[in-house]
Amino acid sequence: MAIRKRPAGIRRALYSRPMAQAIQIIGALIILGAFAANQLGELPTDSRLYLVANLIGSAVLCVLAVIEGQIGFVLLEGVWAIVSGWSLFVILGEEAGPPA
Repeated sequence: MAIRKRPAGIRRALYSRPMAQAIQIIGALIILGAFAANQLGELPTDSRLYLVANLIGSAVLCVLAVIEGQIGFVLLEGVWAIVSGWSLFVILGEEAGPPA
């Protein structure tokens, strides 16, 4: 079973390094914005907004790290996304209260 590669023109149309870098900056700014707000006392680490920002920012960076083949960043951002997502899940469960 042969694996067919996409023609170079299609690959370039689907992935642009400048576009990927712009998306990386946005993902990083999302995480850094939440971090800065926390450090300034405006956003607690157990708030939904803080966790959603960390989840979205780290997931974006993880996907781009996978595309770039940067294994260290895949590990870092993947774990960051999983921990943020799990923490959000726990907090949303606590807010919902026990089942009736």
